[in-house]
Amino acid sequence: MIADETLREAPPVTVAGRVQSVRTAGSKLVFMDISDGTANLQTVSKISELQEESDKFKGFTKTARKGDWYSVTGWPHKTSRGELSILATKVPQLLSPSLHQIPETLEDLATRAHSRHVDMLVNPQTLLPLLVRHNIEREFRNFFDDQGFVQVSTPLLTAGAGGAVARPFETMATELEGQKLNLRIAPELWLKRLVIGGMHKVYEIGPAFRNEGVDATHNPEFSICEFYDAFATLEDLIQRTEALLFRLETTFDSLRREDKIRGLPESPLSMSGPYPRLQFIPTLEREMGCSLPNLSSNDATEQLLPIFHDKQITVPASPTLPRLLDALAGEYLEPLCQNPTFITNHPAALSPLSKHFTCATTSQTVAARAELFIQGREYANMYEEENSPIAQRRNFETQLRYRAIDGEGDGRGEVDESYLEALEWGLPPTGGWGCGMDRLVMLFSGRERIGDVLAFGGLRNVVAAGKRGRV
Repeated sequence: MIADETLREAPPVTVAGRVQSVRTAGSKLVFMDISDGTANLQTVSKISELQEESDKFKGFTKTARKGDWYSVTGWPHKTSRGELSILATKVPQLLSPSLHQIPETLEDLATRAHSRHVDMLVNPQTLLPLLVRHNIEREFRNFFDDQGFVQVSTPLLTAGAGGAVARPFETMATELEGQKLNLRIAPELWLKRLVIGGMHKVYEIGPAFRNEGVDATHNPEFSICEFYDAFATLEDLIQRTEALLFRLETTFDSLRREDKIRGLPESPLSMSGPYPRLQFIPTLEREMGCSLPNLSSNDATEQLLPIFHDKQITVPASPTLPRLLDALAGEYLEPLCQNPTFITNHPAALSPLSKHFTCATTSQTVAARAELFIQGREYANMYEEENSPIAQRRNFETQLRYRAIDGEGDGRGEVDESYLEALEWGLPPTGGWGCGMDRLVMLFSGRERIGDVLAFGGLRNVVAAGKRGRV
């Protein structure tokens, strides 16, 4: 093999990568395939082309193996078969050895979950959700930046964890002896404080924590995006959601055509709007074949229970009005939402932070709220924010009564006086929106389990990996 002489007129190039394979042809010729994670390249080391003594070459041929990192300096070269290569002018230099033999296959689920880095080396498709997440977050930022939003970061540690109904994690800080702290369950209340302070278009992408169960679509640590837009109506939020999902679909269609992300699956559904809208109460009554009681009455919970018995639906533990309504939605409404669909105008009991109004069709008190469901799963939640401190206090007090029964929430047993005081300074009419980023990654990467789209899997796998030490 002799390199094209015209290529020798330019300076030699140096490339580096992880060894994918090593092949020898006699004692004087070694072929080595290396990869930098984006492409593979063949290197050719021929003893007659090298500047160093033969002993170094012999050492290289005996020690180089799959998994090692090497740098190779040489001329661009084509083999007799026309394969683009690097013809080494120096003995390849070992940058970092792999002290473990990279297996040819890795199928054991426990090993793959607990040793994610090994799984990535053996099964490169494991990296696909991470690339999908990168592109989703990039498009989110571009989308919001184009519309004049400002990205911010709000506290993860605080006293009390508001913004959603969920059980928080508790911790302490050495500087605040005796003070119980919580990891946030949502950034909502902090972001609305920023709107009060004059930042009328803000968004945040970051982690949230809920001390609850683990299943295919839930993990105690997850990523969320929330935005708040002064003077945005529910209709504005719905249309913006449709535009954002269509933008993501267009982005991934382009990446697929250009083969920028190998193995990227086809979009499962069309994200082109407008999406169907199902009003919560009328649709639920239609699907059940019966009417709901007055949900604002003091005995609404007791009046709902016979429906569960008549329809043979399992009554949730500690049945409060929100839990019963949520269970009915899961039974009758969510299965209707296979294509992107909005469920709108939820009963007021399900939405303590949103504005409420009387529905002209049902005469029930409902929320100016919508949830986006795809394939029966919730993806986004949006509503017109309650900005009256008086009405918000009343909603908080109602929420506390439910918490006393079901044990959910931040465990403080009191209303969030700090947030109510902030509202007294005047929150303009505001539209708020939240979306679970992990579920979007699942959707566009074709994964069914949230653990498959997290860099190191779900909570159980992260804890197990930390205990294992060496693989």
